[in-house]
Amino acid sequence: MQLRCDVEVVSRWLPSVGVRSKGRSSRAVLSLGRLAERGVFLLICTARHRRGARYKLQQNIEKFFTRFVEEGKATVRLKEPAIDICLSKADISSLKSFLSAARLAHRGSDTDSLPLSALGPARTRDVEKPKKKLSILTKKDYPLTSSFPYSLEQLQVSYCRLTRVDLRMLSLRVLRRLDLSNNHIKKLPSTIGDLSCLAELILHNNQLESFGDGLCSSTLQTSLQHLDLSQNQLKVLPARFCQLQQLVNLKLDQNKLLWLPFHIGRLSKLRFLSAAHNQLTVLPASFRKLCLENLDLFGNRFAQASALEHTKRCTNMTLTFPLLLNRVPHGPHVVPLHLCHQLDFSKACDCGRVCVDSFIQTAVSINLHLVAHTVVLVDNMGGTEAPVQKHFCSLLCYCEFMDGCVQRDLR
Repeated sequence: MQLRCDVEVVSRWLPSVGVRSKGRSSRAVLSLGRLAERGVFLLICTARHRRGARYKLQQNIEKFFTRFVEEGKATVRLKEPAIDICLSKADISSLKSFLSAARLAHRGSDTDSLPLSALGPARTRDVEKPKKKLSILTKKDYPLTSSFPYSLEQLQVSYCRLTRVDLRMLSLRVLRRLDLSNNHIKKLPSTIGDLSCLAELILHNNQLESFGDGLCSSTLQTSLQHLDLSQNQLKVLPARFCQLQQLVNLKLDQNKLLWLPFHIGRLSKLRFLSAAHNQLTVLPASFRKLCLENLDLFGNRFAQASALEHTKRCTNMTLTFPLLLNRVPHGPHVVPLHLCHQLDFSKACDCGRVCVDSFIQTAVSINLHLVAHTVVLVDNMGGTEAPVQKHFCSLLCYCEFMDGCVQRDLR
């Protein structure tokens, strides 16, 4: 039986001679094995001492400290020599199994059933510290047969001409930053959403044509903070994009976006938004709810906002609207699930009613400084204004809005 973890061996005699422990742990391989007729021994091998140090276990363990075993930590106190073997950064299930085997070895009972290992020198790769960061910047350096280290927290694979996301990357459960920029990726697998620790996803300069709806409903909702989709072929983003509630930084520059997600205003933690050089003509109504530090919308085709010139009515000329209010909590226990989805992602009137079947749509111009502290100029003329959509559930609501506009103009 073997256990890979960080180990610090502390002598209990040090304080009595006025010496303090250095408090440094080393990556090690711990092995339980039988040594001839002398019983079961513990072998600790590190990178500096690959041959390792042996410690007898039978009737030689004074105490186990397992209070923090659920954090991958434990301490084994030996009688002779008087040392504490402090274990940390261990796999929890492997640590529990190892401690159980050490108890049996100490008692000297059922040792024949223990999965003992050979007490030999450890391999170099087994005692190296887990690799947390890896950058691959050329195609010739890309691993074809070997796996990526499971301990990776940051992985960059750029300029490798990847046409798809390697499934081996999706098994890196502690990955926090994935940079696949400057490749030829056209589609993202939904299983990226299984990377529950992923905080940064960088897909700059690829050939993406869509961002899957399933990704917006995955564990990325609670982990993803930085998303770079710039220089791709995106035309739209899914309606459920607003479910990525932890987003702080969003880059959408140099795509073919025709509009932003209608409920982008629900991204309450968003502070940096860049969507320059797209094909935006108008911003969604909820855009006014954003509270940004930096905003860049330069190089879009924003239309001249005029409430009268851009007034539209949908194809159904009879204005109908539901009585359910957008401000009233609702769920599957109250209304059918498909209706919940429709209400959550439908347009809303200022009065609170949801616009489902028909509505009046118009655009009003706002100064972008109302939603962002720093605004990159919208055009070469020095403007910082852009048109924002407004929707009305009825002619009455529309007329009230127009009356308010007229009164403000008269002032």
